Amino acid sequence: MGAVALASSLALPAGAQAASPDDTVFSRVVVNGGKTIVLGLTTKKTVTITWTATDAQAIAASWAYLWHGPNTDDADGVLPLGFPQGTCTVSSTDATTSNCSLSFTIDAARDMDDSDLAGIWNVFASAQDRTDEWTDVDAAAVARITRASRLTVNAAPEPVKKGRTITVTGKLTRANWDTNSYTAYRGRSVDLQFRKKGSDTYTTLKTITSGIGGALKTTTKAKQDGYYRFVFSGSSTTGSSKATGDYVDVR
Repeated sequence: MGAVALASSLALPAGAQAASPDDTVFSRVVVNGGKTIVLGLTTKKTVTITWTATDAQAIAASWAYLWHGPNTDDADGVLPLGFPQGTCTVSSTDATTSNCSLSFTIDAARDMDDSDLAGIWNVFASAQDRTDEWTDVDAAAVARITRASRLTVNAAPEPVKKGRTITVTGKLTRANWDTNSYTAYRGRSVDLQFRKKGSDTYTTLKTITSGIGGALKTTTKAKQDGYYRFVFSGSSTTGSSKATGDYVDVR
């Protein structure tokens, strides 16, 4: 579920609220340290939302949660449930400013029941000042939750004579939260990479596209001993992945 750190690259949705001079101002809203949240089928991940709340009357309490959908009234996903209160500490240099945080666990098996939940989520922020005035902002920040992907690879024949053709096959799949399984991810760009024996560095040889069933297949010439792997850089709804390198002995 996302982060304000992503706000510079992801636009806030239509209807995002701007605070008036008398409202609490929310700033530095960050989810999961600004990193995309990648979830498989059974992933359990602790996520932290941090934010700063500033009000001329000082902050009495503040809350935040993540939501997905067209608006808060019609949200098809809310995390965490129960609208828990954040832990806030008054700034040592400014009594009108409090730094707040909230940590909770996302359980993919429980919370992700629809693959359409992958993508942009919004941060709802709320605060109560010392005079009991309340400020709610529907979209104080944005964040991204994606479906985990998987890659397999097999390079053959093994061993192979130098100069002969190596066929590299594999499959790209991703978590399907509707069916609770990993299913094919077709039509995505995947890099074939090679690392020679004794090296720690992979080099991209070519880029291919996943086909029916997420299938991957390409060829390359055998030049030296080493490892072949497929690498997927991810998409707006799906996390990146790397196959474990498959070693080929060249003779």
